[in-house]
Amino acid sequence: MATAVEGVEDAEDAEGAPGGSGPGFGDELETWLAEDPDKTFGEMVDVFEERGFAVAVVLGLGVPALPVPSGGVSHLFELLALVAAAHMVLGRRTLWLPARLRRRRLGATLANRALPYLCRKIRWLEARSRPRGAALFGQRWFIRLLGLLVIVLTGFSAIAPPFSGLDTLPAAGGMVIALAIVLEDLVVLAVGVLVGASGSVLIVTVGAAVARFLRGLF
Repeated sequence: MATAVEGVEDAEDAEGAPGGSGPGFGDELETWLAEDPDKTFGEMVDVFEERGFAVAVVLGLGVPALPVPSGGVSHLFELLALVAAAHMVLGRRTLWLPARLRRRRLGATLANRALPYLCRKIRWLEARSRPRGAALFGQRWFIRLLGLLVIVLTGFSAIAPPFSGLDTLPAAGGMVIALAIVLEDLVVLAVGVLVGASGSVLIVTVGAAVARFLRGLF
């Protein structure tokens, strides 16, 4: 019995991507980081260019969504996600980044701790995903709509008070939405929308409560 269970687990690990089609995005990202941890933002975007802007959003919002220190560069990653999502809305074919952002290095904290943690979470989701509603993700109007939604969630993540942890849910929602584009899975998309909306409502609720408290002081 133990041998059979181990065989199943080994088979799941070998599949990598849904459907056993080879290494998934999480595996590819981890392999790329292992080659040389001292990467730049520009290299990170270029190497996954064939995956489109969704990959840039996954990486850009994945770091703010992590419960680990990001070395103070969360807003730079949010800028990456914002630029990529704006390109999605505009229907652009190539991703342009400001030269300063392209040259910015990830740093040891991100390359050695934050991004490997993100890779594990991506692999966990990939193992439970399969193409659902793939034709819809091939529609340009739908991708533009998702890009607009990512912009909104990125905005909520950016305005959350520092060290409050409130940026985690909107960022996680946007990241899952972008990952749903890569996986072409409507169920994953629904989860991302629910998580992002919940986090945004929480930020508005907390912000309103703080505003009422401050008005009461004066």
